[in-house]
Amino acid sequence: MKFGNQDGTGFGFGSFGAGQTQVPPPDEVEPEETTAETTAQAKRAHRRTKECTELSQRYEYRRAFSEVKLLEAMQYVKLQDHTTYNFITAGDVDSLSYLKVVLNQHDLDYCLLSTWCMAAEDILQVRQWYEQGRIKKLDMYLGEIFPGSYKIEWQMVQKFYQEHPEAGRAAVFKNHSKIYAGCNYDEGFYFGIQTSANINTNPRTEQGSITVDKGLFEFYKDYFDGIRSFEK
Repeated sequence: MKFGNQDGTGFGFGSFGAGQTQVPPPDEVEPEETTAETTAQAKRAHRRTKECTELSQRYEYRRAFSEVKLLEAMQYVKLQDHTTYNFITAGDVDSLSYLKVVLNQHDLDYCLLSTWCMAAEDILQVRQWYEQGRIKKLDMYLGEIFPGSYKIEWQMVQKFYQEHPEAGRAAVFKNHSKIYAGCNYDEGFYFGIQTSANINTNPRTEQGSITVDKGLFEFYKDYFDGIRSFEK
């Protein structure tokens, strides 16, 4: 398996955002994971209080900026089978942008996402991709903190699957993994994305990788298919 691009080099964002102070909105900041429960309780007063129904201009600008950085680093290369593309970011690339890099080249018959927590506008974004036919089936695997600490976001997830029962499922369990895996059967395209970041804005250095490999896709899908949710 190859790592990085074809000349063996990796992709870095270490110089982007260095020395800058980036403070995202309170409803999009993830709690410190080492003190998850106490921090979550302290921040509940700042959580979103109403459903997100449209993508804000701020969100779209941020996502566009994030995607441009990834695309520039990738040099618009075609994602190749049995290749891993590695990234290190300086808090200026959103987790969901890795999936957008894939969607720029392939629509997906199936995609799973796994995260500890997830922002409202990111939920709306993946819903829109489903409704546009970019992703035909979508399973979401969420951390046990999600229903209690992100009530509006959890309601949005439930509403999506109530309105689109054919779309897939949402499962809540003791989950701290940050993963995407998906495929396009006709094109023989299978991938896995592994990141250190949750699906929300995070002004911290994070790493991520996109691996084009059927074995990795099946590895993750087999595992998550066996998950039993705390929530029904």
